[in-house]
Amino acid sequence: MGRRRSPRGAKSLSYIIHQGDEKDLPAATAADADLSKATAHWIDRDTVAWRADPSLRHFLAFSPAGDLACDGRDLTGDPRLIRLAPGALSEEQRRGWPHLAAYQALKVDPRDAGLVREALRGQVVAVERDAAGTLLAATGVQIPGVLDDLYAKAATATLGPSGQSVPRLALWAPTARKVELALYGSGGRTVHRMRRDDESGVWSVRGLPSWLGREYTYLVTVYSPTAGAVVTNEVTDPYSLDVTADGGRSRLVSLDAAAHRPPGWDLLVKPAAVPQDRAAVYELHVRDFSASDATVPAGLRGTYAAFQHDGAGLRELRALAADGLTHVHLLPAFDFATVPERAADRTEPSCDLAALPPDSEQQQECVARTAAKDSFNWGYDPLHYTVPEGSYATRPDERIKEFRGMVAGLNRAGLRVVMDVVYNHTHSTGVLGPIVPGYYHRLLDDGAVATSTCCANTAPEHLMMGKLVVDSIVTWAKQYKIDGFRFDLMGHHPKANLLAVRRALDELTPARDGVDGKSIILYGEGWNFGEVADGARFEQATQANLAGTGIGTFTDRLRDAVRGGSPFDADPRVQGFGSGLAGAPNGSPANGTAEEQRARLARYADLIRVGLTGNLRDYVLPSGQKGSEIDYNGSPAGYTAAPGEAVTYVDAHDNETLFDALAYKLPQDTPMADRVRMQALSLATAVLAQGTTFVHAGTERLRSKSLDRNSYDSGDWFNRLLWDCAQGNGFGAGLPPRAGNEPKWPYARPLLADPALKPGCADIRAARARYGELLRIRASSPAFALGSLEEVQRRLSFPGSAEGVIAMHVDTEGLDPRWRSVTVVFNATPSQHPQAMPALAGQRVTLHPVQAGSDDPVVRTSSFDPATGTLTVPARTVAVFVRE
Repeated sequence: MGRRRSPRGAKSLSYIIHQGDEKDLPAATAADADLSKATAHWIDRDTVAWRADPSLRHFLAFSPAGDLACDGRDLTGDPRLIRLAPGALSEEQRRGWPHLAAYQALKVDPRDAGLVREALRGQVVAVERDAAGTLLAATGVQIPGVLDDLYAKAATATLGPSGQSVPRLALWAPTARKVELALYGSGGRTVHRMRRDDESGVWSVRGLPSWLGREYTYLVTVYSPTAGAVVTNEVTDPYSLDVTADGGRSRLVSLDAAAHRPPGWDLLVKPAAVPQDRAAVYELHVRDFSASDATVPAGLRGTYAAFQHDGAGLRELRALAADGLTHVHLLPAFDFATVPERAADRTEPSCDLAALPPDSEQQQECVARTAAKDSFNWGYDPLHYTVPEGSYATRPDERIKEFRGMVAGLNRAGLRVVMDVVYNHTHSTGVLGPIVPGYYHRLLDDGAVATSTCCANTAPEHLMMGKLVVDSIVTWAKQYKIDGFRFDLMGHHPKANLLAVRRALDELTPARDGVDGKSIILYGEGWNFGEVADGARFEQATQANLAGTGIGTFTDRLRDAVRGGSPFDADPRVQGFGSGLAGAPNGSPANGTAEEQRARLARYADLIRVGLTGNLRDYVLPSGQKGSEIDYNGSPAGYTAAPGEAVTYVDAHDNETLFDALAYKLPQDTPMADRVRMQALSLATAVLAQGTTFVHAGTERLRSKSLDRNSYDSGDWFNRLLWDCAQGNGFGAGLPPRAGNEPKWPYARPLLADPALKPGCADIRAARARYGELLRIRASSPAFALGSLEEVQRRLSFPGSAEGVIAMHVDTEGLDPRWRSVTVVFNATPSQHPQAMPALAGQRVTLHPVQAGSDDPVVRTSSFDPATGTLTVPARTVAVFVRE
């Protein structure tokens, strides 16, 4: 019965089941049949999971022609059947598919097992009927699980372009009826047959040396659930190494070719690697770096090439490296969708933005008119994962060479390079979806693509999407000499996927691969939300789950405690340790009563202490509580197993810059000199903490985005990074863009209109100097990179301190050749503070040499009384003392 075909091709499935005349069929009733959805899940070659009634009859109907449809009462088309029998999900299956654990298991009849591979190369529909054959339900079928089971061999296949003089191309497309290579050249398009490996589902073709440099696409003939038919999609290669402008076609290149290597690339000497807990990271957008830098030639501004020009920005990066900065983290620089790659296709704002009032709505209106076609976007909207972005090249066709030149320029400046990668979603389903429909993107229970990350979520829990992540990362590491990777929304990845990345990198050696993979650092956003939250589909790469892996995560605990409130507060004036909660109330009712403020300040102090340890879950605080026992919005404040797993920061590209947050939160009449001090004190909590320290580019020079909390598409104007202090810091550039900021406009208007909130050169220089001093202090002693829970617990302590003050003492006996201890006092109050340290009485304790020689006269007044062991620290100051 299951293999019998309808003799006329248009009969319903009830005809096939009854094998009789239509007059014998029961009266038709309306069925729950929606083939545009996919509520059944084919999880391996033997098992379908569906919310089905096991007492009824079930089948997989399939059609190579893709002609199955529903007329409202029954299915039509020319189907074949795979019989299903009720069964149960095994414990292993429940663990592998936790979101389907309550579903009914339907087992493929062994007599029909030979049809499975054929069925997957056409349309598949799950069918439910009663004993009389009446259609009760029909739905499309989600197939990633069965594809991973049947085509596991593909996990070791070499995909995309390979070979040097004789190129080979390979594409994984197991459900395709046919795949051909379309090769473009001066003579037009030629089409080449590709051979299918039935075990792996990989299609491949070997070419000629003359193919190198030519554009290509794949012609994939496949059943498309979206189209409801078998279609031929012309698509680019998901493993592309180069593409034409705007990613319209792939280009076949050898990355070893001389044309793609800048001078000296093969002999590039990288700065010395540092352990992850000693890394000091500077988050920088490629375009921001030079778009507003008049010391860079106009044609190079906003491009990779600016990193090889001795302009103000590069000189500043060299100076930061000399201070102790170790890595530059580049916001997405892979091929993304939202900036036209040819300069001639871009349109910039035409208004005289600088002439408009500082609190005007006009700037954001003007920027919005060209936002879709201008030169700026953060770039979190991937097209091709392993191709450099073309809008950052002086010419898109030079993107490979110029990207490598940027890496070389940063390395020569003394900095290693981290790349921000976004494998958790794509701009659309357009690159991956047409190749294996329904596979590369995560589907919800009804078959719709999940979009909890903002766009089409990918599914790295599926074998070949996970492989794409690993293969892409290895290519960037080997071919572009990238020194670290920051994963966007890493919690949407399985932990296993990140561990696979780590293993693949660890296998890279200088002798064989030209890079030391073990020195490459990994960190990312370990947030827990969306359809994968709380382990709904797999063990996620979230903050707590990554403990013990050496992979870092951003810690929002210290960030919120220092800034105050959260990034999502309706009233942005909620104060924190670094923004006036300690003695400088701003009057906002959002801060609560005086008692509530004191209680919150005490909670924030504990969060900061945990942050200073590297967010160690098992560190025991003076209260006797472990880091994991301190509450942070219902989650443990401490969650790491080693300090290097924490990335500590007080601002990043997301949300307001630190200067802008302080503009909202400090009392408006706070003098600029005190704002600079609070900026430095806030940064000090991140710079002097155990673990990786991270800062948003320009924060060290009071960078403002005119209070814009989400500047991803706000153009160059709101994202200006100004190396010349005479141009200001970006504050007062107009009201921030309406989208995402309008509810804050009533708070923003009076601030932006206040000329006292615009810093001058002296203020900007002072802020930069303080950050440089903090970096030099961090680099001066192993006290700030103790490396393990055991060492941190043994050496780092928090002496009792007054409200609004945090003291941190590190015993460096036998560890630091210069000093026996280092003591840091963070005084966030507006008053001088005496910090009692009886254990230091009678010892030789001095202000750290960097601060003793500081051009800040206030910190130089910090003192030590050897008779009592008292450290005296000025208001709004972080002071570091060393015991000789």
